[in-house]
Amino acid sequence: MKSANRKLTMKNFIGYGTMDLFGGGAFAIIGAWMLYFYITFCGLTPVEAGSIIAIARIVDAIASPLMGHITDNFGRTKLGKKFGRRRFFLLLGAPLMVIYSLLWISDMSYWYYLVVYILLEFLAAMVLIPFETLGAEMTDDFDERTKLSTIRLIYSGLGTFLATFIPGRLFEIFGKDSPQAFLYNGIIFTFIFMASLLITHRTTWERNIEEDITKPSATEKLPLIETTKKFIIDLSSTLRIKSFRQHLTMYICSFTAMDILNAVFVYFIVFSLNKDAVLASDLLSIGSLLQMVCTLLFGWLVIKIGPAPSLKISYFAIMTSISGYIFLYFTQPTYMIIALYILSTLLGIGKSGLYYIPWNIYTFIPDVDEMVTQRRREGIFAGIMTFTRKSTTAIATFLVGVILQETGFNANATTQSTTAVNGITSILFFGTIGLIVISLIVAFRFKLSKKTHSIMLAEINRLKANGTMEQADEQTRMTLKALTGWEYENLWGNNNVGYQHPSTNFRKSDFNQKDVN
Repeated sequence: MKSANRKLTMKNFIGYGTMDLFGGGAFAIIGAWMLYFYITFCGLTPVEAGSIIAIARIVDAIASPLMGHITDNFGRTKLGKKFGRRRFFLLLGAPLMVIYSLLWISDMSYWYYLVVYILLEFLAAMVLIPFETLGAEMTDDFDERTKLSTIRLIYSGLGTFLATFIPGRLFEIFGKDSPQAFLYNGIIFTFIFMASLLITHRTTWERNIEEDITKPSATEKLPLIETTKKFIIDLSSTLRIKSFRQHLTMYICSFTAMDILNAVFVYFIVFSLNKDAVLASDLLSIGSLLQMVCTLLFGWLVIKIGPAPSLKISYFAIMTSISGYIFLYFTQPTYMIIALYILSTLLGIGKSGLYYIPWNIYTFIPDVDEMVTQRRREGIFAGIMTFTRKSTTAIATFLVGVILQETGFNANATTQSTTAVNGITSILFFGTIGLIVISLIVAFRFKLSKKTHSIMLAEINRLKANGTMEQADEQTRMTLKALTGWEYENLWGNNNVGYQHPSTNFRKSDFNQKDVN
């Protein structure tokens, strides 16, 4: 029985999702408290504290695609053959999770915190990139992959909840001004993260490497120069897959829209609507409370109506809520507080789908790529998604800061100038809705669904069983052209997508290349 056709049980679904306690919890704590901890208890200046996170993010932007490349090819090594090319890194990462505790030791030097934070980013890439491939590795079934993604995002929401609940209890015991609360919090979460890695390792599996080898050159080792060349070519080749280009556009635009929203939302509530920061915090908390419930809702919707229609619902909900905020700004009605809670509830529902569905779609992209290249490259796709996400987050945050500064925003003032308020409001409306509109346009053109995926999977299995390309029917040809962006005759390795091993003697003249895009 193929690995991707093994029966999934509830233990596998729950065990797989457990890993995202780390993904959802670790960086929620860091985002909320890291700068405060550095500045208050470590003697760092705001510039020094900010530079640590910025440098580590740059390092991670490089490490993530590199880790994807490593896991795609790790199966050729002795360790990979024995422990698996993906799950081995979960096993390795469990004891290394002690790095998370080291992050919260007070009164150390700048270089100590920089090195430890960079090590944590490396560790996160080492475990999260292979973890993100396992949904596609464990099953080919559309519904089961969707359920895996749903469980995963529920655990991510649970991790985020624990990241706010446990520190609060420790602050009650030790006081918010005690560094011990942060250290004990780090130790508690270290054990939680260790356990989550081991549980996921124990309850998941991956494809046998033999199932992915369709070309003789696939198992050949390459010299360092060729390996580097392969990494660069494979990384760039992901953008030659139509469904992935569309998916990446929706993912980056919509997530960046939320970065912009998060960056200015409190300022909008406080300065544009003249309300207090407590209300802004309460409105933001609605989203985290809704995430776990609404993830189940969107998981059901993806199975019933498909990912693209579900994304449209999410996008329309977000655009409606943002438009509502702007309406309140211009009208200043007496029912504003009630309206803000209603709009924030709608926003939370929309954000749940926005955060969940792209990672559900990702699990099907390697199948589209296999139809084009005859290879399984889950890792490189996870890597490029993380790379672009990290890069755009940094750019978006920087641009918001520049615009606020240019419009005269004063962070220390209790009131802002009309120009600054207009700047905040404009960023919220045009920055958020503008990017969501781009995502919405692409969603209308996105063709990957349960039906088209089943057609593609049937064709992959037929070709693997020594079927000929000449036997493909017209519906299959049209479906695969819509998903891949390539004419059918140029699929199944009859192209130059990705690295071409020298031993294959590949020549462009061997086929009539036609990337229809």
